Amino acid sequence: MSDKQSIDGFLDGRLRLRQSAAGHRSGTEAELLAAATPEHQRGLILDIGAGAGAVGLMAALRAPGATVGLVDIDPESCALARVNVAENALDTRARVYEADVLAAKSRRAAGLTDEKAALVLTNPPFHDAGKVRVTPDAAKARAHVASAPLADWVRACLALLAPGGTFAMIHRADALAECLAAVEGRLGAVTIAPVHTRAEAPATRILLTGVKGSKAPLSILKAIVV
Repeated sequence: MSDKQSIDGFLDGRLRLRQSAAGHRSGTEAELLAAATPEHQRGLILDIGAGAGAVGLMAALRAPGATVGLVDIDPESCALARVNVAENALDTRARVYEADVLAAKSRRAAGLTDEKAALVLTNPPFHDAGKVRVTPDAAKARAHVASAPLADWVRACLALLAPGGTFAMIHRADALAECLAAVEGRLGAVTIAPVHTRAEAPATRILLTGVKGSKAPLSILKAIVV
């Protein structure tokens, strides 16, 4: 594991998170996604693409009655996530799964079981490889640049979600059409919350939620300004 780390506070300091000083770092987007966790949530919460564990560990603190799985493909991120689980005294409620979520065989080998999660939270890689300049840092590139279509990522996440479970994803606002296409026919009761950096500025992110197996219609929620 790299020695270049910082320790950052989340949830007013309730969570102390070690992060790579040079690699991908969680911030406001992680806080927004974790906030989709109901305080009364029970059962298994999976944070897919967890990195150092920011979203899943915040979810664990928000929902003390739930257990949490942190899923990531990067060995260094998983090692850092294990340290964060231990240092925040969440060993009895949180587990790290080192797996390629896109591959069912890899998920099973890591100990993940399909249709067991009550809530899936994900902050997938936002960018297509052919449309952005890719950083030479392999771990950072994996966090930011998609290796497969978004629909494949969503399909893998939903394979782990139990019927009636909730899916929550944060993504770029300009990818709204792609996000809706990825969940079409798979989720109902879909909600879209636009996220703005300033009230008068266009949305830069969307927070999408939905329920597996529901037939309820889509809703547009009040904008979030951060």
